[in-house]
Amino acid sequence: MSNPTPAADNENDKKKFKADRSLCSPSRVLHIRQIPSDVTEAEVISLVIPFGKVTNFLRLKRKCQALLEMDSVEAAVALVNHYSCSIPHLHSQPVYIQYSKHRELKIESSPSQARAQASLQAVNAMEPGSQAVPSAYAVEGGHRPYQGSVLRIIVENLHYPVTIEVLYQIFSRFGSVLRIVIFTRNNQFQALLQYADPMNAYYAKMNLDGQNIYAMCCTLHIDFSKLGSLEVKYNNERSRDFTRIDLPLDDGQQPLELPMAPAYGTQNFIIPSYTGAPGFAPAVAFTPVASYSFPVVPAPLGSLAPTSAVPVPVAIPAVTTVPANSVLLVSNLNPEAITPHGLFILFGMYGDVHRVKIMFRKKSNALVQMADATQAQLAMGHLNGQKLYGRVIRATLSKHQIIQLPPEGQKGNGLTKDYSNSPLHRFRRPGSKSFQNIFPPSDTLHLSNIPPFVTVEDIENLFENAGSTVKAFRFIQKDCRMALIQLGSVEEAFHALIALHNRDLGEKHHLRISFSKCTI
Repeated sequence: MSNPTPAADNENDKKKFKADRSLCSPSRVLHIRQIPSDVTEAEVISLVIPFGKVTNFLRLKRKCQALLEMDSVEAAVALVNHYSCSIPHLHSQPVYIQYSKHRELKIESSPSQARAQASLQAVNAMEPGSQAVPSAYAVEGGHRPYQGSVLRIIVENLHYPVTIEVLYQIFSRFGSVLRIVIFTRNNQFQALLQYADPMNAYYAKMNLDGQNIYAMCCTLHIDFSKLGSLEVKYNNERSRDFTRIDLPLDDGQQPLELPMAPAYGTQNFIIPSYTGAPGFAPAVAFTPVASYSFPVVPAPLGSLAPTSAVPVPVAIPAVTTVPANSVLLVSNLNPEAITPHGLFILFGMYGDVHRVKIMFRKKSNALVQMADATQAQLAMGHLNGQKLYGRVIRATLSKHQIIQLPPEGQKGNGLTKDYSNSPLHRFRRPGSKSFQNIFPPSDTLHLSNIPPFVTVEDIENLFENAGSTVKAFRFIQKDCRMALIQLGSVEEAFHALIALHNRDLGEKHHLRISFSKCTI
């Protein structure tokens, strides 16, 4: 008899959680299950603080559970309704909150509960923006509930574009966001985000760490940064200071025009909810509950008062939606080297390419039609400005909505190709592992489907014959059918990808190539 998988266990927990919750009527007392053993009492309490005051708390550490009493049934209802739509996480593990059968929580005094009560008193005594560390936290080994106002964010499984606007709409629900900087490091999308108040940063980390922006992808990993504050020189697509609308886009350019918001952040400013890319509803959703007046920005101690005031007006970015166009215009191509197949393979790294057309009169320009608008945005974000066959290519949205094929029966000139039914599409199957392996262009390639009779020398010769400089190579220890190869540059990696992806290595083994997030 096979053992159940962790995924199956998690699914069973969810079903049990829903069934148990339906048996109990609303109560001020809440039952919290599956609390990781290394989570502190203060961290558990902080999950519910934005909804109201906690009047009693009982930790059942051996059972990984806790009982918690709110100051009103309305606050408990709002909390349960909210977390039923967005499962909370502690230390990247899901925890489940439901109504308890108890109407009131009575706790007998004992040494084992002294720490829990001390934590409860400390959290309830804290004021927004306070930098003091309550003495009660010394009981918990000196753990401080927050460590600063700057968060470091890593987004894994980056299947859809994540922009400053996307991050702002998600994180501003927990407080006033002052500055955001996004960048790529070690082939990973990363961001630094600064709040006006360290407690806002703490609540955001507690609620969002381990969550997906979209279902099954764009996973947030959040930690506190060692930086005390962020310095932003430009307001553009890579950095934004919401307290300085006078900053230029770049050296010598005019400031970015942004609509204004009140000086107290976003709690009284209506921001349209972020609906995500077409077909992918955001996994992180924080919708107010109709039966309870829940603040849009959760403030410490459940207060509906504004968070700490920002001394100058805060600029709120306009909410942008993904344009519906799925056709890209690719310009400044090398007409002597580029082919429809080359564009199909290259742009196919970030979505399923349906059609490609190289312009007859201007062969340095081409149209690439992706499966949908989101994939077009993803490809454009990764490939615009990259060097291919000696030229820096430009990828922008085209005015065309579709690429027209030559009339039936008419011989084409080979410049327009239909790949709608190509077996080389990476994303044609929902839930494919390809969704989890989308990375920025890199000089290191991931190779798979290598037959056992192929040697290191065979692979190196294959890439060198294609014009690449092999800097390093190694098989992946756990599976010798896969390997990493580092070439001389990202441009060389492009050329090798186009020339060698799907190359027959013998005995029906076709080489699979993609960009790697790792280096050798």
